[in-house]
Amino acid sequence: MSFLLQASAIIDAIASPGLLLAAFAGGAFGAALGALPAFCFTGFMVIAGEAAAFASGDLSGSITGSIAFGTVFGPHISFAGGAAAAAYAAKKGYMDFGFDYHEAKNIPAALGTQPDVLAVGGLFGIFGYIVTTISANLAAPWDPIAIAVVLSAVAHRLVFGYDLIGDVRGGGLFDMGPFEREEMRPASSDAAAMTDGGEPATDGGTAKQRLATEPWLPHQYEWGNVAMIGLTAGLIGGVTALTTGSPFLAFGISAASLTFLNLGVEKIPVTHHMTLPASTAALAVTGNTPEVTGIAMVAAGIFGISGALTGEVVQRIFYAHADTHFDPPAAAIVVNTFFIAVLTIVGVFSTAVWVPIP
Repeated sequence: MSFLLQASAIIDAIASPGLLLAAFAGGAFGAALGALPAFCFTGFMVIAGEAAAFASGDLSGSITGSIAFGTVFGPHISFAGGAAAAAYAAKKGYMDFGFDYHEAKNIPAALGTQPDVLAVGGLFGIFGYIVTTISANLAAPWDPIAIAVVLSAVAHRLVFGYDLIGDVRGGGLFDMGPFEREEMRPASSDAAAMTDGGEPATDGGTAKQRLATEPWLPHQYEWGNVAMIGLTAGLIGGVTALTTGSPFLAFGISAASLTFLNLGVEKIPVTHHMTLPASTAALAVTGNTPEVTGIAMVAAGIFGISGALTGEVVQRIFYAHADTHFDPPAAAIVVNTFFIAVLTIVGVFSTAVWVPIP
């Protein structure tokens, strides 16, 4: 009977016409602006929401939950919808922006107002909303938004005919040597097979080539460097959470900082998959009490490093050899929030803070 009641509650939540329409709009919004610009807006809204909550003394964070992580700015909707729309637009040959990698990975690019592209973004926005709703209602032990971003990437690869992992070159999945040696490979899809002038290659044209391996962040893939930025971001996430009581503020700051990356500033690190687990772990250690302690900061540093290294593992498996964007931070957040849930279930942490516990 409890299963039937739970299933009924999930169906009721999913079947809301208003929220489904809002999710469609959010996904189309992500396609129009581009996935990365839309995610930057998520960061700004998290900062606004957590600042308002801190100022009012009400840490329930209604702006953060309803707006930043809701049906417009939520990454499971706008970012995932934008990434799916880029995969579709590249497959259709709509994208020729001179991007260094496969155009389907060009998530900083705004895709404009083309109806079919926006419709794809909207449909994947609905998909993200449904996955997040199901995960949250089942109290699955991970971030319900992040798992939707991951599954949306899997779905758009399958729906649009892209390989899930891609052609592995060099010494295997984890080898970034071909990128370091600037080895190239022929373009293998319609989206990548463009001449330098932007027209489809003909008998007299020279098809564009791609790097044999395409690391997610050319400035952030070496293991030692990744671990160091993970420690740094983790400690920042920890002290931010322990000072304000907010597990999300440092995540918002990390996300908003990607505005500079989108604008072309070189070597901006991507850190939201480090600061979010670190902030959550720090508060979990203190029983969700905002108090800066040594052990809480150590936990934050450990989870910052774990988030960073987990993201790097994911990018080497699912991004570097493939054709579309598969988000390493989302996958890292899923894994590390699962770690926090497990540590709570076995009694190491007294609370998982915001992470669902079955």
